[in-house]
Amino acid sequence: MIEDVVAWVLLAAVAAYACAGGADYGAGFWDLVAGGPERGKRPRWLIDHSMEPVWETNNVWLIFVLVIMWTGFPVLFQTVFTAMWLPLALAAVGLVLRGAGFALRKPTRRLTRRRVVGAVFALSSLLTPFFLGAAVGGLATGRVAPGTKASADAWANGRSVIAGLLTIAATAFLGAVFLTADARRFDADDLVGYFRLRAWCSLGVIAVLAVIGLAVTHDDAPYVHDRLTSGIGLALVLVAVVSALATAGLLYRTATGWARVTAVGSVALVVVAWGLAQRPYLIPTSLTVSEAAGASTTLRWLMLVTVIAVVLVGPSLVLLYRLDTRGALQPLTDADLRRTASGRDPENL
Repeated sequence: MIEDVVAWVLLAAVAAYACAGGADYGAGFWDLVAGGPERGKRPRWLIDHSMEPVWETNNVWLIFVLVIMWTGFPVLFQTVFTAMWLPLALAAVGLVLRGAGFALRKPTRRLTRRRVVGAVFALSSLLTPFFLGAAVGGLATGRVAPGTKASADAWANGRSVIAGLLTIAATAFLGAVFLTADARRFDADDLVGYFRLRAWCSLGVIAVLAVIGLAVTHDDAPYVHDRLTSGIGLALVLVAVVSALATAGLLYRTATGWARVTAVGSVALVVVAWGLAQRPYLIPTSLTVSEAAGASTTLRWLMLVTVIAVVLVGPSLVLLYRLDTRGALQPLTDADLRRTASGRDPENL
């Protein structure tokens, strides 16, 4: 049925944002814990150079998620944004502040102001994924249903907190893996080991939180728990675990290109497993896909527009990511800008 196809598209968009946006949020997390101005100078230099070509592009996936959600599943959109408006509003504020902080940090010359905008960027990179993860965790518990009013219990429960922390750990893992690859690309050998160690530590934190999460969901979200621990849900989770372990091994061998692939695969598989675990519900166990879907005519037009968007935007995004991973999109330096403005080499001025 058409609504099932749209639901799969929505899940794919969520997985894409979790991976692409997650790597950016993870870079912001490592910016936060990099240390003082001197100690954190090198890691932050790499973070800036790695994020500049693509950081705005990754939010395209979030736009896809929102458009498909409010157009294809208006009941779901209304339910989620009514019951969980506070964490989602905080996530949105964090998203805006994060972008502003990153954009303003480099052109800001005064050290004190750079530290302020840098702190805004880093803290927002921590809070935004937490609130998004907490909202998803609240949905999985079934505390939200059509007609549910906003309350802290919907997203501030134990399962939601664990989901928020898991989201932060997953983004930190992705960010560390991507930054390890970028450190090798920039010939920054000291930062290869620096971020590789952090990727391994993030993986250990994910393992601990995952075990705690499974214990919590056993009673708090039994519908999702049962389907994640059996059948195809369990199979996908196991493949995700193998992919994560493969990432750790590839990082040890400095095969950073393949490590990116396996890291993205592990996170994407977990998202898909979560989506399958909720079938046939969008909100267990109160709202099915068919109940949340809009009119069939609207869904058909939505699919047509989605196909057109993928055809037009997809190749550009693939090319952008490919050029970035190959190191072909190096940001302009101050010397480059002065050379462009004067038409002469700055060394000869």
